[in-house]
Amino acid sequence: MKRALVTGAGGFIGRQCLPHLSARGYEIHGVELEARFAPGLDVEWHSVDLLDSASLSSLVAKLRPSHLLHLAWETTPGDYWQSPMNLTWLSASLGLLADFSVLPGSRIVGVGTCAEYDWGTGVCSEDLTPLRQSSLYGVCKHSLQLVLGKLASARGLSAAWGRIFYLYGPHEHPARVVPYVVQSLLRGEPARCTPGDQIRDFLHVGDVGSALVALLDSDVSGPVNIGSGQPVSLKQLLSLIGRKIGREDLLQFGALPIPPGDPAFVVADVRRLREEVGWQPALDLSRGLDQTIAWWRETLERAGLPPKT
Repeated sequence: MKRALVTGAGGFIGRQCLPHLSARGYEIHGVELEARFAPGLDVEWHSVDLLDSASLSSLVAKLRPSHLLHLAWETTPGDYWQSPMNLTWLSASLGLLADFSVLPGSRIVGVGTCAEYDWGTGVCSEDLTPLRQSSLYGVCKHSLQLVLGKLASARGLSAAWGRIFYLYGPHEHPARVVPYVVQSLLRGEPARCTPGDQIRDFLHVGDVGSALVALLDSDVSGPVNIGSGQPVSLKQLLSLIGRKIGREDLLQFGALPIPPGDPAFVVADVRRLREEVGWQPALDLSRGLDQTIAWWRETLERAGLPPKT
């Protein structure tokens, strides 16, 4: 039996991993500070503070998982890039890796970020692009990846590192750009945006979950980019949202300045993901946005804030 321990299992990405783990025959153990409910899925939830090292060590020793998918981290929009909580999560994550490494476990997948790369060198490739982090978040994530690689080699473990690029979809924090614009337009309110010239690589969160589970279920080692490989400008993305909602007139491009240090171009080389892991996305950008808009429309209606027509 493949027994997976998933940290952050109820989060934005974590909840999307669960059905794919179930489909691949895993016994799933989800870790969250507050246990969640996953309709239609057999998930055993464990209410554990991941920053409480003693409680987490006890849980790992009790469950003895064969697979570890580590997603939990500080991700509060606007705060996480330079937050000291990155150091706290790095410390907790190192302890988790140490606890897992003494078990007869077989596979670890940690979750990293495109912010580990030097963003000024074009398409980001695992083998070719220099690694230069400008944020504490990127530094701490990359530090964990380095430790994971050395630990796996020393202990004879199989390990991989999924570097996630830009994502969107249901349950995203409402302060992030896609939810902000979708909700604004559905409410008939102006959406203040930057000029939108930034080129990004967007992947629906459902596909991110699918890709991470495919990586976990493979024997591919080392860093693997998790993205679409398709460059799209922020203006193109938001304009498409505007056309789908029928309120492109409410998009105010240039109302906000581009934040200092915001990179002009961040796109993934996804050859390892597609050729070695054997994974392809299920949703293109248009269908992914359709699903996302529908989810936010239903969410607003449930909250008693019906979209304006």
